[in-house]
Amino acid sequence: MSNDQQLRCALAYRLESGSSVLLAKYDHASQYESHGGAGGDETTLYGGRDKSYADAVAAVISNDPPGGLAEQGTIGGFKVVQSDQHQVVYGADLDGICLAVITGLGYPSRVAIQMLQELYSSFMEKVGGEAAEAAENGLSRKAKGVLSEACKKYDDLDNIDKAKSLTNKVDVVKSQMQSNIAGMLKNTEKAESLAEKSDQLNEQASVFKKKSTDLRKQMAWKNLKMTLLLGGLIIVILIAILWPLIKNAKN
Repeated sequence: MSNDQQLRCALAYRLESGSSVLLAKYDHASQYESHGGAGGDETTLYGGRDKSYADAVAAVISNDPPGGLAEQGTIGGFKVVQSDQHQVVYGADLDGICLAVITGLGYPSRVAIQMLQELYSSFMEKVGGEAAEAAENGLSRKAKGVLSEACKKYDDLDNIDKAKSLTNKVDVVKSQMQSNIAGMLKNTEKAESLAEKSDQLNEQASVFKKKSTDLRKQMAWKNLKMTLLLGGLIIVILIAILWPLIKNAKN
């Protein structure tokens, strides 16, 4: 596979029945239109069709339209079509707005798709309201800023990969922080649960102590009553025994 990692062009189309209407194009590498299609060397697109590279991409899209489109307001259904020296990466939304990028074969398609997803938001924000009715190539001037900005950003793969690496690290740290916070909340819930159970146990202990005290008092009162009853019974028995004796002694 070629080591060509150059980002060359960004284009926007409106998909209609069986055809693709060019809305805007930006020749980032400044080679397709300037070469005029002559020579057919390794820098030309599809065998020397530089002068009509937008037509060539339109034909690719019309022959193999994006499939499995994304939800409303997003771009999806991405396709990657390669020639001997170049590749076209493209996708569309549900309203038929299609964005495409031409790169060398060594340019990672995943990065191209990432670029299209980001470009879609800025493109629709800038000219989305005119895309449905715009004439052929009618938005190139208005959309040049967003197309060139996206191409400049994604032309430097090292920075993109560094940014992606940094984003991944941030995501990892974020995930770890969320996990730590979740663990802290879980521990807090456990601590609150233990404190609640401790309070319940203390309350139950207080109730048990009160009941124990009441029971002890009840048992003491019962013992006192039994003692008094037995003492009274003994006195009655002694009186019953001694009274006749005392009476006889008097007589």
